[in-house]
Amino acid sequence: MSQVKAIIGLGNPGPEYDDTRHNAGAWLVAAIARDSHTPLRAERKFLGHYAKVHFAGQDLHLLLPQTYMNRSGGAVAALCQFFKLAPDELLVAHDDLDIVPGTARYKQGGGHGGHNGLRDVIRALGNDNSFHRLRIGIGHPGDARQVTNYVLGRPGKAERAAIDTVFGEIEATLPDAIRGDWARAMNRLHSFSAEG
Repeated sequence: MSQVKAIIGLGNPGPEYDDTRHNAGAWLVAAIARDSHTPLRAERKFLGHYAKVHFAGQDLHLLLPQTYMNRSGGAVAALCQFFKLAPDELLVAHDDLDIVPGTARYKQGGGHGGHNGLRDVIRALGNDNSFHRLRIGIGHPGDARQVTNYVLGRPGKAERAAIDTVFGEIEATLPDAIRGDWARAMNRLHSFSAEG
């Protein structure tokens, strides 16, 4: 089973997007960097903010692409080329409309499900979609026409607290995921819910 060597948090750059639901993946990677006491620094060659941390006994690359969401793939491809990473050594953290706030799911492979960041990552990796995903629940507005405004909106206080709570559970399951023990990581994470 493949080990995870890099975690990429998808989001949009700039202060106007920092607190928006679409940046849930970026929030997680920022939390891991903070908890590892390692600042993310601007790294031009990776088109993003980068840190190398020691987590769960191994070195791990963290990346926040600073391109816009629909151009995330360029940063991911640059990181893979530089460190010679295979797609199945990546864990891409992203917001997910199909699961509720306070829950998260691991997944490997599959399509992009309409997520522009995932769509561009798959394209940039030569249509290889074998990378691992961490789906962070943000819920759905209930009407497809409201999705854009919803993902680019800010969560309420209870909703954000639920998302932050699931981050703690994600970090507790990451050592298993990083080692490639996906069954154990999924078993714990998928049974967790922080009711928001």
